Amino acid sequence: MRFEIITISSRTATIEVMNDLCVYTDYEYQIYANEELVRTTNKNVVTLFNLEPDKEYELYLKDSKTDKKSSIKIFKTEKEYVSLNVMEFGAKGTGDIYDTAAIQAALMACPENGRVVIPKGTYLTTPIFLKSNITLEIQEGAILLGSVIREDYPILPGLTQTTDEKDEFYLGSWEGEPVNSFASLLTGIGLSNVKIIGEGIIDGNASFDNWWKDAKKQKIAWRPRTIFLKDCSNVLIEGVTVQNSPSWTIHPIFSKDIKLINLKVINPKDSPNTDGINPESCQNVDIIGVDFSVGDDCIAIKSGKLYIGARLKTPSENIIIRNCHMKFGHGGIVIGSEMAGGVKNVYAIRCIFEETDRGIRIKTRRGRGKDGIINGINAENIIMKKVLTPFVINAFYFCDPDGKTEYVWSKEELPVDERTPVIRNIYLKDMICEDCEVAAGFIYGLPEKKVENIILENIKVSFAKDAKPGHPAMMSFLEEQVKAGFFIGNAKNVTVRNFKTENVVGKPFIMSDVEDITFIE
Repeated sequence: MRFEIITISSRTATIEVMNDLCVYTDYEYQIYANEELVRTTNKNVVTLFNLEPDKEYELYLKDSKTDKKSSIKIFKTEKEYVSLNVMEFGAKGTGDIYDTAAIQAALMACPENGRVVIPKGTYLTTPIFLKSNITLEIQEGAILLGSVIREDYPILPGLTQTTDEKDEFYLGSWEGEPVNSFASLLTGIGLSNVKIIGEGIIDGNASFDNWWKDAKKQKIAWRPRTIFLKDCSNVLIEGVTVQNSPSWTIHPIFSKDIKLINLKVINPKDSPNTDGINPESCQNVDIIGVDFSVGDDCIAIKSGKLYIGARLKTPSENIIIRNCHMKFGHGGIVIGSEMAGGVKNVYAIRCIFEETDRGIRIKTRRGRGKDGIINGINAENIIMKKVLTPFVINAFYFCDPDGKTEYVWSKEELPVDERTPVIRNIYLKDMICEDCEVAAGFIYGLPEKKVENIILENIKVSFAKDAKPGHPAMMSFLEEQVKAGFFIGNAKNVTVRNFKTENVVGKPFIMSDVEDITFIE
């Protein structure tokens, strides 16, 4: 029963059981802090709440059946200078009047290393702007509830010219472009050393009566996210539930050292563009122990469309994903399609994908740019259940107004130029995919820039008896399939080791213009 303490704040600590199991242990165990039983669970990632600041704790785990104990780990919670309750600033928490001013006042008044507490209640609010060096705790039973009136939301301008006229300041963002967007329910600009913790709920309050209606139309400005972080560093979001987002739920952009730990991210299956977590041009992001059920991709790693990607050349890199449960969504772990700045070094391990359309999904196309290099995508020890197509690499992704042009869909070899994206070094290992429906996998690179260096190792795919036909990838002129094998097109240096399929219709592997492929039993 090995475990590590992966985060510590003044009031919380999160542990992660170190095993080979995905998300859940195969036994219940108890957590003891200073010889007091504080929790019984079977999850690999657990947060302890209501700790005291600047206090030493001795922590150990005990198997509920065998009474076998782990070793003891000793940690000390962080110091906390002061604690401010938003009720003392005039917040009512009744859900029928705005509490924005009281919450904002408490945040602005809070000194460094202080904590702002939102206790039990429903707090109707417009966007709240965070500040550095504080902790915001949303306690159990507390709900931050977003206003549904667009005019209540400040607008973040997309581009602002700097005074020397040699540069631009980017603020508002929508699907990889710097454009005017509404501020988000929790907005952080240029922050550092911020913690958002607790057992409460951050509710964007979106529905098809308001934010999701006519989702592709800009109304005043583009839809807000629920949590938006721009140019931030050293941010922890831990324990809370984030739900009913107007668009992408948690969106850090041009930020680094971000920890998203033991969260619940919940949006209806049919809600538009409600991705779960979207790191965009971010470095050093940990996504650990998160439960997803969303209306679009669960995790979508991005780096801008061509304009901002080519101008700033800022990749997303060093992204770690562990012990996450993706219950619904278009994709489990997705790269792109806005990736003109590149995506590097993604590591995913011990996750469960359940009823997502696709599992590991890479999507790009011509026009994303030569700096749009996808390099080093590593995933292992993944369980997929009822995933339509477990593995997709699609270099002909057809969304957006320009996505169905001949330049995008043409299968002819076109010149390689500054618009040509690159995909290489993909390693997928130790996966069980059960009750799939459409295809075992689908890889289709560009003929002028093939997908390079792919390893598929120790993978088993089986199909549901009542599988229904569908499209394995979103690209033009692709016919529906059902129980199809693994298609690989326009690729080179491919190794397939111990890849097994059951009840596939047709050949287990279908190849087109593949160089140097090796099959190993």
